[in-house]
Amino acid sequence: MTTYLPTLKQLQYLVALRDIGHFGRAAEACFVTQSTLSAGIRELETLIGITLVERTRRVVRFTPLGERIADKARRVLREAEELGDMARAAGQPLSGEMRMSVIPTIAPFMLPQILPRLRRDYPDLKLYLREEPSGAACEGLHQGRTDCVLLALPFGCGDVESVRLFEDRLFLAYPKGELSPPAAGVRPSEIDESRLLLLEDGHCLKDHALAACNRPEIRAEATMLGTSLHTIVQMVDNGLGMTILPEMALDAGILERTHIASAPLAADNPSRNIALVWRKASPREKDFRLMAKVLAER
Repeated sequence: MTTYLPTLKQLQYLVALRDIGHFGRAAEACFVTQSTLSAGIRELETLIGITLVERTRRVVRFTPLGERIADKARRVLREAEELGDMARAAGQPLSGEMRMSVIPTIAPFMLPQILPRLRRDYPDLKLYLREEPSGAACEGLHQGRTDCVLLALPFGCGDVESVRLFEDRLFLAYPKGELSPPAAGVRPSEIDESRLLLLEDGHCLKDHALAACNRPEIRAEATMLGTSLHTIVQMVDNGLGMTILPEMALDAGILERTHIASAPLAADNPSRNIALVWRKASPREKDFRLMAKVLAER
């Protein structure tokens, strides 16, 4: 008896629709027309004899079994990609495609330094970058959307391998003249929690800053803003408060042309650790370890 199996393309269409929830945008993500994607999913449903997606004019709703099959399809696609990874790993180091997620409190400060060096030393590497918060980056890693993540630890990213690249100290940034800290830095007890501006939930820098301060009242009183470090710096420059910045941001010149001073945090854990993480048992482990070595060369 002939057995008809789903194609990888059909599974790709199904996973894209599950992730995006819209036929048109899912088709764009797969670089096909909407009719091609829709036909591919219908062929898959006909092949297995089950309705996976309920279609209405406004809503795309997966059936319970459709949800389970989409999750399984995602794992199948990831395994298929790893077949190619195994072949690349056996060839030239750091070549072919690599998808890396980078969190927003690292990307604008590290990438301008490392990308020119990677292009020069590894011209056959096609590095596709995705900037997203830590939680989304780790979810994408485990779902196979990305191959590795440039992350700040500690952060719970699941069952992963990691290489620590370097320590990134934390500094208090404040309007010039507002504080006169000693050379050793600012103690957490000296921070006015009512004037502290931090990134909102989802950004691990906020959690690292709160952990470094180790003052429960700061979590309750600090203002959490869903914005970027550059925007918060502008608010500090306008006298609206103070914030905590990583050393890499200061080294990259984030305070240039501002009236902001900075001082290191004199705390028990005044830093975060920058690391490269990837899925355990990945066939590209040697590539990731080599990439980590490159990234650590600041």
